[in-house]
Amino acid sequence: MTDYCASTSGRLEGDEDAPKNPEKSIPVDKHLFDARTVLITGPVTQEMAQDVCSRLLALAQVSNDPITVIVSSPGGHVESGDMIHDMIKFIKPEVRILGMGWVASAGALIYVSVPRERRFCTKNTRFLLHQPSGGAGGMATDIEIQAKEILKMRDRLNQLFADATGQPLERIEKDTDRDYWMSPEEGIEYGLVGSVVNNASELS
Repeated sequence: MTDYCASTSGRLEGDEDAPKNPEKSIPVDKHLFDARTVLITGPVTQEMAQDVCSRLLALAQVSNDPITVIVSSPGGHVESGDMIHDMIKFIKPEVRILGMGWVASAGALIYVSVPRERRFCTKNTRFLLHQPSGGAGGMATDIEIQAKEILKMRDRLNQLFADATGQPLERIEKDTDRDYWMSPEEGIEYGLVGSVVNNASELS
């Protein structure tokens, strides 16, 4: 998998998940399910993608009522972000996404899975777009193959963000060549964010 993850300084960081207590999470999970809300917090991993997609499919099976996805993530594996991105588009219920904290890298990939008018954020959210990074290793021929795949992935993601924001592809390519941070206001101007909300009643 290709990492697409950054710290506040833009450096790659690990994707270790915090310890979980299943017994304590059961009541919380039930309330979140009843509220048709899915949380995406922390690094994006294969395990997170499986959990998030399972929740989305379960909610879609129960009813076609709207689902709220809350994203606060430094990013992670591109392919795992792709899975969540595609699942949000795949299910029948309308999904609205709320960014909180930071929405970076693969987190931004998930964020743009819905139309702009259904992309919300709180006023202290930060956004980061940048190109994927890979730790290519092994034989020279394998490194060459991995490098080509990363370039193809970069081009695909740039086109995806161009389509999602309305920005020219050339602008996206220039901006994502390095870490490109945005505030909510800058995100709105860029076409990444739909609107800033202060409370749950403003989500619609």
